[in-house]
Amino acid sequence: MSIADPSIDEVPAIEVVLLGTGSPLPSPDRAGPATLVRAGEATLLVDCGRGVVMRLAAAGVVPPMLSAVLLTHLHSDHITDLNDVITTQWVMSPTSTSLPVYGPPGTAQVVGATLEMLRLDQRYRHDHHDDLQHPPDVVVTEVEPGATFEVAGAAVSVHRTDHRPVAPTVGYRVEHAGAAAALAGDSVPCDELDAMCAGADLYVQTVIREDLVRLVPSARLHDICDYHSTVEQAAATAARAGVGTLVLTHYVPPLQPGAEDEWRALASAHFDGPVVLGPDLTTASVPRAAPEG
Repeated sequence: MSIADPSIDEVPAIEVVLLGTGSPLPSPDRAGPATLVRAGEATLLVDCGRGVVMRLAAAGVVPPMLSAVLLTHLHSDHITDLNDVITTQWVMSPTSTSLPVYGPPGTAQVVGATLEMLRLDQRYRHDHHDDLQHPPDVVVTEVEPGATFEVAGAAVSVHRTDHRPVAPTVGYRVEHAGAAAALAGDSVPCDELDAMCAGADLYVQTVIREDLVRLVPSARLHDICDYHSTVEQAAATAARAGVGTLVLTHYVPPLQPGAEDEWRALASAHFDGPVVLGPDLTTASVPRAAPEG
């Protein structure tokens, strides 16, 4: 396992980029929850928090390059900029090109409402551009735990997570070239999360610091503690599942510069593997296995 080094020319089996490490709490430095997964020919966007298209561009990706969007759940902070992904993919594609979107039941309703919201914008662009007379082509597939599918050569499986009362919520396991990345979204520990992460090279988990959240005199903020994994719980999941590297994101409260070692120490008390966390665009990768012989 290695943290990606842009000076290395070798293409990894799987690469994960934390596009947005923020949360519903606005931050000048952190975009909303979104993760990019590169697996061979597959370029997958997991969730679409605020600022996601800007962060995609910083990672060298524009929306027409996306193979698919995978939504873990339909909380607003995870889908805020889905409309920007849809519109930018549409206007930047030279011909009509579909955008596959996978997500839990309810995803079709959200996409349909988003397209309705964009209807006036689409009319303006139709009226102005002779070569843009087709509508956005968003192909929605609602998925349930146990579903499997392939995107551009990467195998994806769908797993139940526990973010109740938000339901249903799902996580995704992406496998390619003998490597696996488990992307949980918001969830507390549960048996299905352990199963999704079992033996994964990378496990990406949204986390909170309950000790810091409790210092804020807000019942509404305290409510988040019962449906998000703490740093310690994510580390314990990683240990039980035997993952290679734990990748933390969606920091609540925002991870302050210089506090990385403090957060990492909380995880390392429960998990003895590498723990990756940091600013937006932090990257972790799984190198390709060396050829036998």
